[in-house]
Amino acid sequence: MTEAPTFLSVVPPLLAILMVVLTRKVLLSLGTGVVSAALVVAGGNPLDAGRLVWEAFVGIFWADGAVNTWNIYILLFLLILGVVAAFIMMAGGSRAFGRWAMERVGSRRGSQLLAAVLGVVIFIDDYFNALAVGQVAKPLTDRHRVSRAKLSYIIDSTSAPVCVIAPFSSWGASIIGIMAPIVAAAGLVEVTAFEAFLGTIPLNYYAWATLALVFASVLLRIDLGAMRKEELRTLRDGRPYAPGRKVAGELAKELPEHRPGSIGALVLPFLALVVGVVGAIVWTGHTESGSWNLMEIFASTLVTESLIVGGALGLAVTLVLYLKDTRSNERFGFGTFRDGWTQGMSSMLPAIYILVLAWMLVGLIDQLGTGQYLAGLVATTSLDPQFLVPIMFVVAAAMAFATGTSWGSFGILLPIAGQVMSGVDEPGLVVPAMAAVLAGAVFGDHCSPISDTTILSSTGAGANHIDHVMTQLPYALTAAGASLAGYVVLALTSSTWAGLAVTALVLAGVLVRVRRTVRPVEEEAAAFEAAAV
Repeated sequence: MTEAPTFLSVVPPLLAILMVVLTRKVLLSLGTGVVSAALVVAGGNPLDAGRLVWEAFVGIFWADGAVNTWNIYILLFLLILGVVAAFIMMAGGSRAFGRWAMERVGSRRGSQLLAAVLGVVIFIDDYFNALAVGQVAKPLTDRHRVSRAKLSYIIDSTSAPVCVIAPFSSWGASIIGIMAPIVAAAGLVEVTAFEAFLGTIPLNYYAWATLALVFASVLLRIDLGAMRKEELRTLRDGRPYAPGRKVAGELAKELPEHRPGSIGALVLPFLALVVGVVGAIVWTGHTESGSWNLMEIFASTLVTESLIVGGALGLAVTLVLYLKDTRSNERFGFGTFRDGWTQGMSSMLPAIYILVLAWMLVGLIDQLGTGQYLAGLVATTSLDPQFLVPIMFVVAAAMAFATGTSWGSFGILLPIAGQVMSGVDEPGLVVPAMAAVLAGAVFGDHCSPISDTTILSSTGAGANHIDHVMTQLPYALTAAGASLAGYVVLALTSSTWAGLAVTALVLAGVLVRVRRTVRPVEEEAAAFEAAAV
């Protein structure tokens, strides 16, 4: 590749995404993207391209002369979670929790609302949120005939949107760290990086629109686009995902299930997991920073190491409860114990294969300079400064969509936002521009089938990955359209609250229109059953 990236740098990620949509074969599509990206980087030389593909694969496990613990620990955490889920199921925890919850949460709406509330509450980290919420909500949503696609949408749309506006989260602390030199370079001497981050919270229109849309879709029973088909099928035949679909977290072999089981077999491992992860986040953050200041702890914490600590604690509690509950049941011998391990880990292999290929593609996209090319389009624009704010939102979305990472957009576009606004002598637009970058990057990440958080959300919910991407897309586009309208009004009025109000009004208008013209799936399914009788 030349030093100045060209439009060619955008082709491989777009090719992979287009193939995912058209063929619904994720591994084939990602593999095609990897090979095409390597060929572009290698200038068409197949031997060099083969070397680059191998280096991209090795780089997942070994980088900069050391073991790549970030990636390895995420993969290990997935395997641990698969084993935990298998033993909870075999101990009867999932069934018992489902029975208990059905007595207290008596509707489809309530089960979805529980998942949404858990997604908001567990905001400490997006990876942990994506994988943990599904383990608790899945038994309940399955019993209430809620599709896995709907559950994965709820999980995905309450993880990153909350993390990106929560200062006391792994995201918030890291973003504040990126903002610090930008704020200083922009000459905002009376504004700290923390204050700048707080200033982006009301300006992050996409995060607020997405959260509002999640709760509105649950409370008003609104299912858009392909989600409607998933929900109708689940209501009619009770299957949370379409037959023949490959999903992560589902056991390939029928394992015995202890009865009657106890809810403690699910709740206690989950609590151990949460306590272990949060405790490790605080401890590793303190150890790395040498401080008990909460912001410094979150800025320095070792997230993936904390996931392993919490996962190990959750696994230990799971195994203790499994052995205690099944010791008198002759069906649960050594062979069943072995099968729990192998089947649990095997259930996570589809997600691991997708993640590995996605990481390889992201690494090659970085060499292509896709992000730099898109960022350059912003830096060279001649628009009025205030209209750079909605432009930043669009470009950040395009970058995250094409690269599969919101963090890549943060790292590249946040400094550019500060530089551009300082360069045109508009320091007052620095914070709005950075907020638009944060919002656009999360939007693009939500729509991208190669995003790791999107992959983990479908994994946590036990949904088919492409079903999750395609069913979430109408919601993400709706929230993004309302947000873009808000940013245009912000550019015209320079009022944060006017932009937020327009975002809310546009979103409300869409919801009212849909609610009046399309009846809830529950009513349609009931009418179908009545006609069949």
